[in-house]
Amino acid sequence: MESFWEHLQNLTDAQSIISRGGFYLLLVVVFAETGLFFGFFLPGDYLLFMAGLLCSAGKVDVSISTLVLSLIGAGILGNFTGYWFGYRTGPVLFNKNDSLFFKKRYVTLASEFYNKYGGMALILGRFFPIVRTFAPIFAGVVKVDIKRFTLYNFIGSITWVCTFTLSGFFLGKRFPQLENYLQYIVLGLIVVTSIPLIAAYIRKKFSEAKEKDKEKEIK
Repeated sequence: MESFWEHLQNLTDAQSIISRGGFYLLLVVVFAETGLFFGFFLPGDYLLFMAGLLCSAGKVDVSISTLVLSLIGAGILGNFTGYWFGYRTGPVLFNKNDSLFFKKRYVTLASEFYNKYGGMALILGRFFPIVRTFAPIFAGVVKVDIKRFTLYNFIGSITWVCTFTLSGFFLGKRFPQLENYLQYIVLGLIVVTSIPLIAAYIRKKFSEAKEKDKEKEIK
């Protein structure tokens, strides 16, 4: 349990991340998680929240407006990069073998999410780990109209960044003591953002089990 909290504390040490790489490292993390297929493991949601929280305490060397606009820009560029990558690689992704930085099931998850929600997946997917990384890549694979993609890309990035960053900023202004409870805040964010993925996984397994039962009955 002690090692778990130590690991969690490392994840919440946004101040350390900023001091080592500066404000620009935040932009790199957001860019990578929203467009590079190996960026699915990066801490997007809670890093945005903590960036806003630390900005409210004056521990980020830019204003909140510069922070938000820059993060929105990084998210938009990340999705365009993911779209271009998917557009260029196409169906090859579905035949690519699993590796440390790539899991075929993540592409499948993003494709199912996209098939269910259509273009809105590019907006809603921003709020779900893994999906936000692979949704723009899959959009490129199926060659979504670039104008439609651009619209959803802008809306999704603005909504995602403003929700988490401004929440952290205004809560930090209202309750400065929150900075002392980052482990619990991050744990809560991890749980909340993981619930939809766990629910989708359970539903998929349940539906597969029902299909198998039907096949057995037919036989």
